[in-house]
Parts: sequence; structure tokens; C-alpha cells
Amino acid sequence: MTAEADRPRGPAARATAATAATDEARHDGDRRRLMLSFDAFDASHHRLWLRYAHTQAGSREAAERIVEDACRHLLAHWEHALRQQSLTEYAWTVLKEHVAHWLGERGLRPQLAETAAFHTAVRKALLHELRDEFAVLEGEIGLYAAIGRLPERQYDVVVLRYVLGCSEEEVAGYLGFETATVRSHIRYAKRRLARELRTAPGPGTGEG
Repeated sequence: MTAEADRPRGPAARATAATAATDEARHDGDRRRLMLSFDAFDASHHRLWLRYAHTQAGSREAAERIVEDACRHLLAHWEHALRQQSLTEYAWTVLKEHVAHWLGERGLRPQLAETAAFHTAVRKALLHELRDEFAVLEGEIGLYAAIGRLPERQYDVVVLRYVLGCSEEEVAGYLGFETATVRSHIRYAKRRLARELRTAPGPGTGEG
């Protein structure tokens, strides 16, 4: 070690070193807080994201890869995500982009009609409602295909509300809508599905 290195540091050098150590500790604290906030957000939404990706990609393995990639993207841009007006809506958009990318790379369309979990959910929820309100005459397969042809927003609302079991308030949070808008999309989706299936609306289903 040189004599220069052995020489005691002056007040200015000690202050600089202390400032650097403080800054490093602050940055470490910021990183930990960011990780904790991301982990908390991920814990709240990960299961639903997996279920959504499964309905679109058709397999659990594909869903896990898609969600892992989406989470990696979110974490890399987490500070930007936190500055968004709605973090939940922003993250949902990121997930949908990764789903679309995965499907596009493979030349696939959403696989919801081939997903057993989707069949079960619709049979227990949406199909029952449509039969009550519109007296659906055709089989379930026609319904699945018709749902796949819904406009994007109506499709998202139907999948979130009836397949994934979200409340209207939760759907509104994911899509950045007012709850009343969610109800409107549900109403129009049902009417469109009824027309697709060549059914006649029953009493009490008029718009307005």
C-alpha cells in the first residue's frame, strides 16, 4: 500500500465517502421498496392472469410462459408502471400484448373455445343467463364461437366477468371503465350473442 493510500483522509474526502454510502443505501432501499410493491401487486393478480392466459393460449404451460414474460416486462418498467393513472389497467394491457404476441408468433387465434375451464365457466354462468333472457336455441359450441367474434371490449368483459368470475367493479378496474360502462358492454354483448345465435329477446331485455 502506498503512502498516499495510508494518509488519513481529510474532512472533504470523508464527507464525500459518507454521501456516497448514504446514496447507495437510499438506492438499495428504493429498490427493495419497488420489489416489495411489485411482489404485492403480482400476488394479487397472478392467479387471474394465469387463468386468462390459459383461456387464450389453451394450455397451462403456455400460460405460465406468457405470464412470466409479462411479469418480467412489468418489473423492468415498474417505476413507469407506478406512474400510470391506473396500474391495474396498465398491467392488464401489458398482459394482453404478451398474449397477442405469443399467439401471433404461432399463427394462432385465442383458444378459449378449446379450453375446458372456459366451457365449464360459461355453462354455469353466461349460457344460463342467455337461456333465461334470450331463450338460446343453439348448442354451446355455437356460443363459444360467437363469443370469439365479439368486439374486443365486449370480449374482454365477457371473459373477465363470466369466465374468470370477476365482479363488475373488478372488471372496471382491469379495463379502465366505469362500472356502468361494464354493465353496458355486458348488455350489448348478450344482445349480440343472441343475434349471432338467431334468438329472439325475451321480455324485459330491451335497451335503455
